[in-house]
Amino acid sequence: MILLAESMVELSDSGVSASVTLGISIAVACSWQRNRSILWAILAGCFNWIYILYFALTRKPDELKPPVIAPARPESAVS
Repeated sequence: MILLAESMVELSDSGVSASVTLGISIAVACSWQRNRSILWAILAGCFNWIYILYFALTRKPDELKPPVIAPARPESAVS
């Protein structure tokens, strides 16, 4: 029973660690894309998920993903 409890703790610790690592990576990338500053990127990494929510709520129009436009068909393919 103790072995099962220890493995559950290890699993939850690794999940938390992965979540924190992912949050730091996303926050640093978002901060660098917006500010181009190492200092701001480090600060965003410290506040990882909080900064990600802030970034998502305050995105500027030029930071949004452009719409996908289908390529035009060549004239010879038109019947």
